[in-house]
Amino acid sequence: MRAYIPSYELRVPASLPETLALLSGEPGKWQLFAGGTDLMVLLEAGKLSHKRFLSLSKLGELRGIDVGPDAVLLGALTTYSHILRNSVLQEEFPLLCSAARETGSIATQNRGTLGGNIVNASPAADSPPALLVYDAEIELISVRGARWVPYHGFHTGYKKMLLASDELVGHIRLQRRFKPWRQYYRKVGTRKAQAISKVCFAGSALLEDGRIRDIRIALGSIAPIVLRAVKTEDALRGAALTPEVIARARETLASEIAPIDDIRSTARYRMRVAQNLLEEFLSQISR
Repeated sequence: MRAYIPSYELRVPASLPETLALLSGEPGKWQLFAGGTDLMVLLEAGKLSHKRFLSLSKLGELRGIDVGPDAVLLGALTTYSHILRNSVLQEEFPLLCSAARETGSIATQNRGTLGGNIVNASPAADSPPALLVYDAEIELISVRGARWVPYHGFHTGYKKMLLASDELVGHIRLQRRFKPWRQYYRKVGTRKAQAISKVCFAGSALLEDGRIRDIRIALGSIAPIVLRAVKTEDALRGAALTPEVIARARETLASEIAPIDDIRSTARYRMRVAQNLLEEFLSQISR
């Protein structure tokens, strides 16, 4: 059953201050509309329950990629296509580019936004594992001002996050220190393209004298939120990548995660795939 369009309201604020004033004046009444790639699917299916939306289409200050000497600043309205065309992101943040390339069709990549992907808060989203690996920071803006929070910990439960009803995501900040790290991204789905992931794995490690000096591991589609495998990271930090260490890392990961059963896959399958992807990542970076 399709939605009844006249029952919805869409306003297009002309500026960021106007948008923030509307959010502040009626907390919880307005939902933000960025690229709309997820919202339009729900609308077409007649399952879009929220009725009042604020389009962000005129907020040019939330678009674009600003490359500084120490960090890259991505506007929340930056699309996946813009990410894929940026040479600095391709060279220094390839996991984010891989995630952008894996996200839907070219049409979706042209409209879908990084901020929208974050706030949609799907545990199966493609970009959050990469953002976790890169220690991303999120700017939250309201009439009260702006604050920065680590992306790790931003999602607190299924569709829940550290975002007040009068706030929006302004920018995403990535520190430019990951170029020497060895990096790995893999999405496992029913098809090779345009599929929601069964398991999404992102990993990056800094090696020194044959040992792991530092490491980041993140997984999507295995829990109500995207996860950092902190215990597995701790078990690997300082270790040489021998077969015995990799085997123990598989066991640590199995004790750290609790995959879910859903319509796309089973917990047992997800556990095995997550362990296999961890082993593949560690084996590749040890060569």
